[in-house]
Amino acid sequence: MADQLPHALRSDALDNRDRILDAARRLFSTEGLKVPMREIARGAGVGPATLYRRFPTKQALVAAVFADQVRECRAIVEEGCSDPDPWRGFCLLIEKTCEMHARDRGFTEAFLTAYPGATEIAEERAFAMKAVGELAQRAMESGRLRPDFVLDDILLMLMGNCGIRVASPAAQVAAARRFAAYVIQAFEARPQQAPLSAPVRLTSPAAMG
Repeated sequence: MADQLPHALRSDALDNRDRILDAARRLFSTEGLKVPMREIARGAGVGPATLYRRFPTKQALVAAVFADQVRECRAIVEEGCSDPDPWRGFCLLIEKTCEMHARDRGFTEAFLTAYPGATEIAEERAFAMKAVGELAQRAMESGRLRPDFVLDDILLMLMGNCGIRVASPAAQVAAARRFAAYVIQAFEARPQQAPLSAPVRLTSPAAMG
């Protein structure tokens, strides 16, 4: 019996950690990073002491929650930058970035504000902005990206994308895809007026008056 006890404790600790991360992902995604740690503990079904044993600071929790998004963000940037056609790579980056950020409000907030103490996210932001700047320069030299584009326009795009609020996660992603199509046309030096993705119902017919 004594031999089984350490394994049981490790299993319980891992289960608590997974529940905490799941609750934090859910709450960060819907409410942003201001959600209190006590609310996360309550959502995970654990006491505050258990939460703080696993994650002594909110910064540590934020870093653990968004580890997958950090890897996904880097993969998107690397895919876009590796495309031999810089404009096509730039468009791919816009599309996939908008879609990724539409799925998680908390990650967008952490990325845009360089959440204090979350060094992994700050490092990823620095990497992404440098790489996107180099890709944008190549796209501009190709004549496809408008010459007055500046790197802060990417942050402006993310702020606008973050403001999309619709009824379901699927509709959120669909709206982000349509928003990305508008953004790409705005960034293009000579817009081709490519077809937009399918429209998303954001208001009820009655609200249109």
